[in-house]
Amino acid sequence: MGLAAGAVAASGALPAGAVTETALAPGRKPGQRSMIGVPFERHDEVRIGLIGLGNRGMGMLSGWLAVPGAVVTAVCDTVPDRAERAADTVRSETGNRPTVHTGSDSAYEELCASDDVDLIYVATPWEWHFRQGMAALKGGKHVGIELPIATELRELWRLVDASERANRHCFLMENCSYGRNELAILRMAHDGLFGGLTHGHGGYLHDLRELLFNGHYEPEDWRRAWHAKLDASFYAMHGLAPIAACMDVNRGDRFHYLTATSSAALGLADYRERFMPEGHPSWSDTYVKGDRTTSMIMTAKGRLVRAEHDVSSPRPYSRINSIAGARGIFEDYPTRIYVEPDHSGHQWADAQPYLDRYDHWLWRKVGDDAENNGGHGGMDYILQWRIVQQMRTGLVPDIDVYDSAAWCASVPLSGESIRKGSRPVAVPDFTRGHWEEPRPGLDSEETDMPAVRRGGR
Repeated sequence: MGLAAGAVAASGALPAGAVTETALAPGRKPGQRSMIGVPFERHDEVRIGLIGLGNRGMGMLSGWLAVPGAVVTAVCDTVPDRAERAADTVRSETGNRPTVHTGSDSAYEELCASDDVDLIYVATPWEWHFRQGMAALKGGKHVGIELPIATELRELWRLVDASERANRHCFLMENCSYGRNELAILRMAHDGLFGGLTHGHGGYLHDLRELLFNGHYEPEDWRRAWHAKLDASFYAMHGLAPIAACMDVNRGDRFHYLTATSSAALGLADYRERFMPEGHPSWSDTYVKGDRTTSMIMTAKGRLVRAEHDVSSPRPYSRINSIAGARGIFEDYPTRIYVEPDHSGHQWADAQPYLDRYDHWLWRKVGDDAENNGGHGGMDYILQWRIVQQMRTGLVPDIDVYDSAAWCASVPLSGESIRKGSRPVAVPDFTRGHWEEPRPGLDSEETDMPAVRRGGR
């Protein structure tokens, strides 16, 4: 793990007054075993079922269809027209029409119980993620869930337990972990470019006001509704996960405790006042989610992570994406670097030579395909390609249920800290004591995608 896991003084004690009951880890029941280091079973082809075919689900469909050895065999949505449209798209691209599950809120249960699916992809409103993930695991399927995999601590533990019980992987579809810059700075950190790591910043700062009010998130503007029921960091994971990878969280270090603060909730009400007509459904909302939520996370080795979430303020997009250590720092938005002994004089330097030198093998191998087949600059396709490749070759997943739970715990824990006057809140150890063991993750060794058998895709 190099200097990323260097000798930083451990901080074992929680601060005075910390909320500690959140650290309680339920014991494993008979029949459960750790999923750390457990490889996928090998598949000649990966049969994929899609649950949720709105904006995100349909956006990811083209990527699944383009990955060699991936076959979409089932689709599901509560709205029949969306499910049928997705099935027609699959047939037009491949010649085969997937099974359609639709017409009720429980249609996903049929898909999860079917015998023609190996991997289920969930892209539904957040409040559905937990139950659909549980149904997939109960049905004996691996499951990738858009963020967050669950919004409550007890639900995260239940997903961990269900994954261990079913011997199936459950993981967050964290596409930003596969961003080109994010993977490059991960390799820089592990190579010791920044020295022993001390702190990092990451988050999701994205002006979504127009999308939150114009019906972009169906059904019934569910995403805006969350701003009226919970003050928490809904998903800082886009920036948090890559920083956690740099710091080897769950692979030599772990999140120890979290403190969160939230600003006043002004942005959405102000936008509504200026742009929403009388009678718009948003006029019944009372917004409680602060415009800017900041979570400060201390690791067991004394590293500090700042995770931000803000989708209600007018501003350019940023994931912050910064990592620093005793010998230097990298920052994104704007992209720049300063490392000793290469740089001096308190002047930022061009980061591109370093990004080129540390370019991850995934981008060198399939970057051109990613730019042609995937959204978000290609990182969606890189994520999809890597999952299918791992399943076809029988590799251990880069992101497992323990990573996913630790990252997504920032949702309920930030809410808990804010409700209790920004008190520190203990972060549970989802690995149940195995966090100190070094093991591979996103900084992986290069491997090939198996050739598709004749007659396949």
